[in-house]
Amino acid sequence: MNDERRVEPENPWTDSTETARTFDAASGDFDDLTPAVWGPAGQALVFQLGVSPGEAVLDACCGTGSSALPAAAAVGPDGLVHGVDIADEMLERGRLSAERRGLKNIEFVCADASRWEPPSDVPAPGYDVLAVSYGVFFLPDMDRAFWRLVSLVRQGGRAGVTVWRRGAMEEFSSIVFDVAARHSPEPRDRGALRDRMPLHRIDTPRTLEAWLTDAGTDSVEVRTLSNLLPATDELCWSLVTGTGLRAALTGLDSEQVAAVRHRIADEVTARGLHTIDATTLVATATVRRPPVSG
Repeated sequence: MNDERRVEPENPWTDSTETARTFDAASGDFDDLTPAVWGPAGQALVFQLGVSPGEAVLDACCGTGSSALPAAAAVGPDGLVHGVDIADEMLERGRLSAERRGLKNIEFVCADASRWEPPSDVPAPGYDVLAVSYGVFFLPDMDRAFWRLVSLVRQGGRAGVTVWRRGAMEEFSSIVFDVAARHSPEPRDRGALRDRMPLHRIDTPRTLEAWLTDAGTDSVEVRTLSNLLPATDELCWSLVTGTGLRAALTGLDSEQVAAVRHRIADEVTARGLHTIDATTLVATATVRRPPVSG
């Protein structure tokens, strides 16, 4: 990929400390969304990757373990899973889930995934599988960070990601940032967050396939996981407080946050939004060659 072809706006998540703080604060509500959102996608990713007994898996940006935990169940006692994330509160929830399930082959590590070095228990050729579920677009330099992660996978291994499909979450996100902007003490560019995130470059099957190919893979398979959620008040608020949308609440006091919640519910009703589109692209590929450098 030639970086000179495009000029990307700055990713709003380049500050890893602030990103960790945001997701640590969101950890409880994030985990509450697992049955409806993260879990189905994580399970689908592990299945599509064909994770098998005895394999070594790297799950980058693993959160509370929506794909790392099913991967640990798939590889069994002779395999291993390293779940890496910068938000330790989320990792702690993953550790507790692993303990409850009796999974002893998984380690949740608080670290910057873009700088991760495989420990000695990983086979010399590299990991067998790389999984990144809803995480690549939060990496400060999405392309180079992902290329590096792919380089940790052995030749013939597999890499897979999940990302929101174009249009998913957009109508609801628009409501959230519209409402939050009205209550913010400082002016906000309410439409800027999505455009500034690199997600918009990989949110169609065609662009996601091309991106994975540029990262040094072939045999790319992109499937669409339809997930249409009833827009209940409880779910809507969990999507605000348990995802990156939480950034819309930055700088608001408790009274303002309460007002935002009430107003979001009103706007959802007024706009006739009965369903929230959480449709996801699940993409997997085979690692064949070094990634193309820019």
